[in-house]
Amino acid sequence: MVIVDQVFIRGNPFIATTVRLPKTTLLTVAGLKGYIMCGALDIRLLNERLSHRKIIAGRAVGVTTIDELLDAPLESVTKEAENLGIIPGIKGREALLKML
Repeated sequence: MVIVDQVFIRGNPFIATTVRLPKTTLLTVAGLKGYIMCGALDIRLLNERLSHRKIIAGRAVGVTTIDELLDAPLESVTKEAENLGIIPGIKGREALLKML
């Protein structure tokens, strides 16, 4: 099952997507410039093999809902996210605001 919903952070809209798969759930919250995602996101791949795309993204681990993803500290972020001041440890919702 795929659930797409809109969430607002300080009045700013973002798209939240939940994909329920056998034995796992994929979670993302995206804005116009970047996104945060659950532990399935491969930051190393984005930084190394896809660096030319300049993807702004962060990864939180151990989350099972969109609310948890928004409140969790990011475990890792892309180099492009770091350029915006998004560092590991920042909460998901704070990172998304920096991606505006």
